[in-house]
Amino acid sequence: MRIDACYFCSSKMYPGHGMHFVRNDCKVFKFCRSKCLKAFKKKKNPRRVKWTKAYRKTVGKELAVDPSFEFEKRRNVPVKYDREFWQKSLEAIKKIEDIKSKRQSSFVMRRLRQATAIEQQRDNREVQINKSLIRAPGANLPWEFSSVEENIENALEKVSYKRSDKRVSISEEPYVEEIHESSEEEMELIAEEN
Repeated sequence: MRIDACYFCSSKMYPGHGMHFVRNDCKVFKFCRSKCLKAFKKKKNPRRVKWTKAYRKTVGKELAVDPSFEFEKRRNVPVKYDREFWQKSLEAIKKIEDIKSKRQSSFVMRRLRQATAIEQQRDNREVQINKSLIRAPGANLPWEFSSVEENIENALEKVSYKRSDKRVSISEEPYVEEIHESSEEEMELIAEEN
């Protein structure tokens, strides 16, 4: 079973799917769907259409240069059938696919790391530009303290309570209300008053 690639978007085309376009010079173009055929007839450049693999490779979103791609090239040289040769080639194809998937995943991870670094730089630049919008309310105060302990001590000095030997004493005594059960007579008296 031969799996062809679409001429425009380079996606896989299985047997019985897609369309063929034969030019006057007898060159055959294979397309996976009508969208690709229409774009080809409009003379669109696949490297400038964002949903194609050619665009993704030219922009650098996909791995473009790799020696493993040499194995995918079609060779029209007839080869005499040999069972041992075909078994070795199938094993080699599996190994090549593993290598290619590892390289592509490392390429994607490298792109993600670069993207996070660029995003962090952009965020830092935006913070530097709009620093006045996010400045804390206490940042405009005339004093600045070097340590947290100094901040706490200065805050305690400004408190209006009396300080004596690192103890805070409050002059008011707590208000305590006694709760007791009332009898039916008291309830009737309260009801009559209201």
